[in-house]
Amino acid sequence: MKKRKVPHTFVIVFCCILLAAMMTWFIKPGKYVTEDVGGQSVTTFYYQDQLPEEHAAEFHAEPQTWQVFSALYKGFEKQSGIIVFILIVGGAFWIMNKSRAIDTGIMAFLRFTKRMEHNRVIRKIGVNNIIITLIMILFSLFGSVFGMSEETIAFTLIVIPLAISMGYDSIVGVCMVYVAAHIGFSGAMLNPFTIGIAQGIADIPLFSGIGYRFVCWVILTVIGIVFVLWYANKVKKHPMASVVYEDDEYWRRQQTEVESREAADRSQGDGHGAPQSAAPSKDAKCRFHLSPSWIVYGLITALLVFCAIRYPMTTMKVGNKASTLPLLPIGAGMFAMIGFFALRKSVAYFILTLLFGTVYYLIVGVLGYGWYIMEIATLFLFMGVCSGLAIGKSASDIAKLFIEGMGDILSAAIVVGLAAGIVIVLQDGGVIDTILYGLSKSMNNLGTIASTEIMYGIQTLINIVIPSGSAKAAITMPIMAPFSDLIGISRQTTVMAFQFGDGFTNMITPTSGVLIATLGVARIPWEKWVRFIWKFILVLIVIGALLLIPTVTMSLNGF
Repeated sequence: MKKRKVPHTFVIVFCCILLAAMMTWFIKPGKYVTEDVGGQSVTTFYYQDQLPEEHAAEFHAEPQTWQVFSALYKGFEKQSGIIVFILIVGGAFWIMNKSRAIDTGIMAFLRFTKRMEHNRVIRKIGVNNIIITLIMILFSLFGSVFGMSEETIAFTLIVIPLAISMGYDSIVGVCMVYVAAHIGFSGAMLNPFTIGIAQGIADIPLFSGIGYRFVCWVILTVIGIVFVLWYANKVKKHPMASVVYEDDEYWRRQQTEVESREAADRSQGDGHGAPQSAAPSKDAKCRFHLSPSWIVYGLITALLVFCAIRYPMTTMKVGNKASTLPLLPIGAGMFAMIGFFALRKSVAYFILTLLFGTVYYLIVGVLGYGWYIMEIATLFLFMGVCSGLAIGKSASDIAKLFIEGMGDILSAAIVVGLAAGIVIVLQDGGVIDTILYGLSKSMNNLGTIASTEIMYGIQTLINIVIPSGSAKAAITMPIMAPFSDLIGISRQTTVMAFQFGDGFTNMITPTSGVLIATLGVARIPWEKWVRFIWKFILVLIVIGALLLIPTVTMSLNGF
């Protein structure tokens, strides 16, 4: 029997666009309008033919036909920021990969973990299990505290080779970063993009109720870690059980090349994995100050010192708390010291220092200076160019490598624009608000627990077509918050229902640009990801429903 071939991801996404277009023919268009009534803002739903004159002129919805093709253009336009971010990060990492720095770091890390296995306790727990757990806790915390999302695209390129070298598959690598961050995003404690906006619209104290949300974050993170450890150990024992075993040939081939080079270096080195070329000769020591890597080190250090002098103190904002610290001077000092000793060892270790420095400044920039994808992309581009210069590449060589990297990652960028077309069709068809209105009517005359769960279900369904947490908060919270007063539900509970509904389905919906981009750089087809993740998403949705019950039945601080 001929094996049925799974359609290309582009085809699947386009079929979703066609389905969205069909919905615009059967669902009556409508719009929520915010009006001033007696000095108060009131949000009211109107069907298109009932809209007041002042709003009717702004609303032009019609059933979608040929627009399924123009939606592709609009999708690229809408997601242009993420698309450019993917291309720049892909090009930057391609340049860095030519230095073999990440390969060197991974192999050194694996040798270190092998030595750790001599400890009986660690050997019993499993070094790899500890590594996966610690990485997932870190990224879950990032997602919970400052809403890490787009940043996971870049980290995926770092962690997947590590997962492959540990005997796992690319899915484990994605789970360690992307899934962990979005579990934290779902169980957010201080996320300003979801909790902050939703609580502000609901008119309740900012980041109140953090005690119970912390409990929820712990529960969700533990469940996520247990699931990933179970899957990772399953793949470790039976590699062909992985749904992406064939797709991971790209990553396995890269790992084989790394191991071959490592073996060659060891045979020429001192028996400890350090190639003889890593130790500079007498002549090299005399002229190392003039080598490209030392020039790059000096220029970067001078730049960091300049920034440290200009911005001696940085105010880090986490939730509604702020701390002022000398983070840029600390970063400059650490880079100057660590970079010096790393460069004395080898250029590869210096580039690894540059990578860790990039991560450090990324965190400081996001929390201290409000950076977003433009600034982050600029930071990674700077890292890539400096990596190329450090290994002696000319400007033209760096440009060629950058173009190669963008070409390698291009399909991931394209599918992000295609997926955005789904939302474009629904918006232009004017049916998103109508769907929301129909779902909200279903909560009438129900008990508090049932109403809470219906509210949660509505947020979950809406998230499939509007994965942006801040956008969904702006659309739904003006409706849900007053409605919760009428049915006797705490507004804090309404925010929790929004929070859970906003997070879980982000990890499966094709309208999420971050998911599609992450799968693209990981070379995991969306349909295979769905086959892997859907049961886990259902578990999370059920757990979310159970965690909402105490907000109605118990007296919790802030609820």
